[in-house]
Amino acid sequence: MARGLTPLFFVYLALSIAGLAITWTFNGLAIAQGSAWFGEWFSNGAATQSLQWDLVVLATAASVFVIVESRRLGMRRAWMLVPLSFLTAVAFTVPLFLALRERHLTRLRGGELPRTDPKPAA
Repeated sequence: MARGLTPLFFVYLALSIAGLAITWTFNGLAIAQGSAWFGEWFSNGAATQSLQWDLVVLATAASVFVIVESRRLGMRRAWMLVPLSFLTAVAFTVPLFLALRERHLTRLRGGELPRTDPKPAA
């Protein structure tokens, strides 16, 4: 396997691609139907607004995590994923960040994959 590309990297990358494809499919439908996108987001009942605000708080926490964790690990330009999430979707950018983080951590370990086999008995 290429240096820095662990199975977990590919899991996160697949989730990122799915997040982009799914959200933009529905964004495309909304545009095609002439929906008032932002207006509809906040104009429904209490249960829908609860879910919407849940996602807003989650997206905010994820944005803080992306910035803080990328700085802690010395990842360059990862902060760009935060504004990108407004143009694409948090469901795309957070798993993408996790994939890039996994690759970065693997490279910091010298490209070695972590051991998954049990230690030999003494």
